[in-house]
Amino acid sequence: MRDSKIKVGIVGASGYAGEELVRLLSRHPDIELACVCSRSLAGTLLADVMPQFRESVPRGLTFVQADPQAICKEPVEIWFLALPHGVAAEYARPLVAAGKRVFDLSADFRLNDPAIYEEYYGKPHPDLELLKTSPYVVPELARDDAWKKASLVACPGCYPTSIQIPLVPLLRAGLLRPAPGTCVINSYSGVSGAGKKSDLAYAYCERDESAKAYGLPKHRHLSEIEEQLSLAAGTPIVVQFCPHLAPMKRGISTTIVVPAAGLSLEEVYDCWHRAYDDKPFVAILPSGKFPDTAHVTGTNRADISAVYDKRTGNLLITSCIDNVVKGASGQAVQLMNLALGFKETAGII
Repeated sequence: MRDSKIKVGIVGASGYAGEELVRLLSRHPDIELACVCSRSLAGTLLADVMPQFRESVPRGLTFVQADPQAICKEPVEIWFLALPHGVAAEYARPLVAAGKRVFDLSADFRLNDPAIYEEYYGKPHPDLELLKTSPYVVPELARDDAWKKASLVACPGCYPTSIQIPLVPLLRAGLLRPAPGTCVINSYSGVSGAGKKSDLAYAYCERDESAKAYGLPKHRHLSEIEEQLSLAAGTPIVVQFCPHLAPMKRGISTTIVVPAAGLSLEEVYDCWHRAYDDKPFVAILPSGKFPDTAHVTGTNRADISAVYDKRTGNLLITSCIDNVVKGASGQAVQLMNLALGFKETAGII
């Protein structure tokens, strides 16, 4: 047992995911938030930028310049990278080399296949060597504890989390094997999913009373979704993924339409209960009761349910998460808790 709290730092602390990390880590019983980094806010008190945390963050905690080499010298053991893809890798390598443990919220280490990364992100993977030793982990779906020893853990994306939690247990059990294109996934995300930036397309007057599809037919998260579903099934899985931007600040609502192919609702629910009855952050709702983003906002929970349409022979599976918490920062803290042996819910509930 340690007598002192573990010191953690956040790179990209001024974004939505970074701000959520500040909220969760500042109240964590085993953690001291010791360093926050931002290129644009260096020298500014965190409490002046995020006054809501004045009573919870250390007094005098100030943003430091987000320099990859300089932050390696900070007396911080655990780092969270809340950065865009391509940028996170610039920090991951020096931090890991300096003996730090890293939880990366970006897409840089989520894909096992570097060719798929290049196809979807438009450039070669930034660190092939580190990629080989960086496990991708959805906490509820980890099959063993080997990942807990890794220097860098790749945290899942928001859309993929909302999709994998209901589908992966069914695929692993061999209960679903959809033919290519027969599994259709419609997901709706709050505007915070686009990140904190000045862009007219995400201004209030543009998004209020407005919903639209985007990123069709190959949204970047499709690469992560299909790779993980294929690994779960042990055979290639090809889905039709249709993301939408919804007029809300946060949350993801996902509807999955897949041929039942003889699979009963009872089998679906039995499989889910075996997978999740001991998991604190998955709630299985009765068939006919549908998840609502309003019920998961601000939580690290995924709500899931399913109904059967005898007219079409399809299963209709629904899930909701908070894209900033379970889809990003909350899940990252959950992974840290499990890796370091803390209570899984520490700082989150």
